[in-house]
Amino acid sequence: MTSTLTPEQPTSTAEPVFAGQKSATETFLVKLFAVVPFLALIAAVPLAWGWGLGWVDIGLAALFYSLTCLGVTVGFHRHFTHGAFKANRGLRVGLAVAGSMAMQGPVIGWVADHRRHHAYADREGDPHSPWRYGTSPAALAKGFWHAHMGWMFEREKTNPKRFAPDLLADRDIVAVDRLFPLLTVATLLAPAVLGGLITMSWWGALTAFFWASLVRVAVLHHVTWSVNSICHLVGDRPFEARDKATNFWPLAILSMGESWHNTHHADPTGARHGVLRGQIDISARLIWVFEKLGWATKVRWPKPERLAKLARTPDPRSA
Repeated sequence: MTSTLTPEQPTSTAEPVFAGQKSATETFLVKLFAVVPFLALIAAVPLAWGWGLGWVDIGLAALFYSLTCLGVTVGFHRHFTHGAFKANRGLRVGLAVAGSMAMQGPVIGWVADHRRHHAYADREGDPHSPWRYGTSPAALAKGFWHAHMGWMFEREKTNPKRFAPDLLADRDIVAVDRLFPLLTVATLLAPAVLGGLITMSWWGALTAFFWASLVRVAVLHHVTWSVNSICHLVGDRPFEARDKATNFWPLAILSMGESWHNTHHADPTGARHGVLRGQIDISARLIWVFEKLGWATKVRWPKPERLAKLARTPDPRSA
């Protein structure tokens, strides 16, 4: 079963927005998964200076970063949330697994949160708008923290019955959603196991765990969270959108094309976000490969005529 809901279509409005509150255990785990990799990231620079960073660590970190980041960008975001393309069963399950290994939460909850974000973007109800507290410097500083990380520590849970009923009806995706704890263990231990086997040493396993597990997860977390925070505050807005989403080029490669955020909010179901000359969008290129292989169909590539209608009229005062 493929995703059919988009931000431009009504969700199950008979259902409430929230589905109760996170339990104390859930709240603790969110903080644990957010803070521990971040502490590893803080320690990374002095540790790299003195010891323990080799080509095996770099290679494994790059491999797992690419796999899990694309699982989020192509899978969780463009496919499951927005239905930018249809995927065969194998690809659909594979994307759900890869995205889950990014440690950003189970697939159904992730999609429900993101659909709620689009439904209320930069308005009351948006789970992570940096404009939540106002426009003064102090309010925006507080809003930046909220959009970047703070929103995850709140107790309210987005109701998947309202925002992701299609995924709740998909047995494959429900199964992957339930396997999130196991996939979390796998994404942390797999680099260590590979590092140990490649170097045939416990030291290789330890350094791979630090760099390709903890630091890799932390970097990906903050790149993803920066799309929520920075890409609603700083950057260009070449297309008309109902919110303050921006295109922020410095994050384009690390985010696999997600930082062309204004373009995405102007055309949410589009499979390509980097639509202008020179805008690198690795996620869109991977979708193109999947389409050529026959694994992805009905890809919603942006149409020039639609983009022309969405283009903002230049301010004559800037000429």
